[in-house]
Amino acid sequence: MQATSPNATPATRPPVGPLVFAALTGTMAMMAFVAVVGPIVRRLALPEWVAGLSVTAGGLLWMLLARWWGGVGDRRGRKPVLLVGFAAFAIAYWALAVGIDLALHQKIGGLAALALLVGARAMIGAFYAAVPPTAAAVVADHTQPRERPAAMAKLGSANALGLVLGPAAAGWLARHDLSLALYAAAMLPVVALAVVWLLLPGGRPAAARRPPGARPMGLFDARLRVATLTGFTAMGSVSIAQVLVGFFAIDRLGLPVDQGARVAGLALTCVGCALVVSQQCVVRCKTVPLARWIVLGALVAGIGFASVAAARSPAMLWASYGVAAFGMGLIFPNFQAMAANAVQPHEQGAAAGTLSAAQGLGMVLGPIVGTLLYRVSPALPYLLVGLGLWSLAFFSFVRLRRTATA
Repeated sequence: MQATSPNATPATRPPVGPLVFAALTGTMAMMAFVAVVGPIVRRLALPEWVAGLSVTAGGLLWMLLARWWGGVGDRRGRKPVLLVGFAAFAIAYWALAVGIDLALHQKIGGLAALALLVGARAMIGAFYAAVPPTAAAVVADHTQPRERPAAMAKLGSANALGLVLGPAAAGWLARHDLSLALYAAAMLPVVALAVVWLLLPGGRPAAARRPPGARPMGLFDARLRVATLTGFTAMGSVSIAQVLVGFFAIDRLGLPVDQGARVAGLALTCVGCALVVSQQCVVRCKTVPLARWIVLGALVAGIGFASVAAARSPAMLWASYGVAAFGMGLIFPNFQAMAANAVQPHEQGAAAGTLSAAQGLGMVLGPIVGTLLYRVSPALPYLLVGLGLWSLAFFSFVRLRRTATA
C-alpha cells in the first residue's frame, strides 16, 4: 500500500537538525532506563514483573495520549507540543532518578520504590508520547509522499543512534553506579528541550492547517488499518525483547547483576548499530515498495528474535539481537510513511498519533505477555515474537501480491 494524499504536502526543506537531535537524546534517555531496569529491580529485591509493569505503565499512557498529542499538534502547532512534552519528560525523569537513588541507598522502602518505578515511568510515557508523532508530523509537513520513507528513515537513524549510545553509556555507568546512569539519562531531555526551543522553527505549511468544516479523523480510520497493525506488531515485539534482555543475560547466561547490565546494554548497542545500517538501506533504495520492505524486515527480524532462544553466550545474544534489529529497521520507517501517505496534510498529526497509540498498545501488552511467558521459560517469549513477525510477513506478502495483480 502506497497511497498518496490527494492534496500532497508541498516539498520544503524539513528542519532535520533539531528533530534529529531531539530524537537522538529522547531515545537515549528512554533506552538508558530499559538497559538498567532489570539490574535495579534485582538490586532492590523486587519481583521481575515490576520491570514489566513499569514499562507497561509507560506504554499505557503513551497509547492513551499519543493520538491526543498529535491532534493538539494539528491545532496548535508542532513546536509548542514538543516543548511541553520534553519539559514534562525531563521533570518525570529527574523524579525517577532521585527516588531510585534514595531506594538504592535504603532511604526509602521497597514498596515506595515500586510505586516510583511504575508511577514515574507512566508519567515519562505520558509526556514523551508527544514527541514521536509530532516529530513525524513535522517531517510529513515538509515532504512529498514518495520522499517520506527516506525522510522517516533519517529520523529513525537518529533513534537508532540513540539506541547505540543510550544503552552503551548506561551500561558503562551502571558498572560503577546505577544511580549515576539514571542521573545522566535525566539530563538528556533537558538538553533536548533547549535545542528544540532555540533551533526548531515555529509555524507550519498552510496545507497542514485543517480546512473549515473538515471532519476530524476517526479513531479506527480504515486508511490506517494496515499501518497500525504493523506498528502494533513491531512495537510489541521490540518491547518484549527490551524488557527481558537484562533478565535473560542474568538467568540464562548465568551472569551477576552488574555484568548482566553490561551485556544487556551491549545487546541494545548492537540493536542500534544494526538499525542505523538497515535504515540507510531504506534511505538509498527509494523505489522499493513499502510493503516489500515490511515483508523482508519481518522475515529477518523473526529469525533474529527466535534465535535468541538458543543463545548460550553473550556473543550469540548480541548477534541475535543485531539480526533482529536489522529487520526491524526495514519495518519502522515504512509503516510510518505508509500512514503519512494515506491521509491529508491537515491530518498528519492525528495519523502519526494514531500510529503511536498502536505502538503504545504494543508496549502495554508486550511486557505483560513477555514477563508472564518468561516465568514459564526464558526462550518462550522470543519464540512468540518470531512467530508474530513471520505472520506479519505473510500478511504483508499477501497484500503485496493482491496490489500487484489489481
